[in-house]
Amino acid sequence: MARTDRLMRLMDALRRLPAPVTALRLAAETGISQRQLYRDIVTLRAGGALIDGAAGLGYVLTEDPALPPQSFSRLEIEALMLSVGALEQMGDPMLLRAGQDALARIISTLPDSQARQAAHCVMRSWHRPAARPAVGIDLDLLRRACWDERQLNIRYRDLHGRPSERRIWPLGISYSDNTLMLLAFCCLRLDFRLFHVHRMESADETGESFRPRRVALLNDYRQRQQRCEAQGQATGKTGDRGG
Repeated sequence: MARTDRLMRLMDALRRLPAPVTALRLAAETGISQRQLYRDIVTLRAGGALIDGAAGLGYVLTEDPALPPQSFSRLEIEALMLSVGALEQMGDPMLLRAGQDALARIISTLPDSQARQAAHCVMRSWHRPAARPAVGIDLDLLRRACWDERQLNIRYRDLHGRPSERRIWPLGISYSDNTLMLLAFCCLRLDFRLFHVHRMESADETGESFRPRRVALLNDYRQRQQRCEAQGQATGKTGDRGG
């Protein structure tokens, strides 16, 4: 693990876990040895982070110079808490963890009164557990392919169970209670397609990039959808047509 990533994960754990946090717990959370953990604590302190405690007692992050003071209205705090809470029903474990880590980082910069508001929010996100089909491929691979504009080869089964192999340019992932959809440009059909992620049997990078076309393709897709709506046609017509 790169040193910068290791130190960031350690800071995230200090912000997120109930204080004081033992060295054993921090080492387990960050995937490093306790000896390396002690060295990283020294490095963070040298960089200006105020971390109280010692080996055998546990550690408390009292001030993080990397994060400037922030202030939010009560409603803004509630909105942040509500949004991250919704990930528990709609997101996957990696996405939920990322949201929780980001929220913990934000809360650690709030004044005490606002941090207490975050701990005792009025609004909560709750959904009846949805029977969303299980996904058999790596969602993080899909996200990275969208971000990095990397071409994918996928094996897919359509609504009728017919298998096909496609080469696609992944553009974005749509989350809902019932399903996950991948918007992509299909190199076979030379058109946009919405793929049900749970029907994807495999996904592999080809090593080819379609950069910098993602933004232009997304704009084309939005304009097409707007034209369809203006004409009174149903949205999603460019969706899962055999793919």
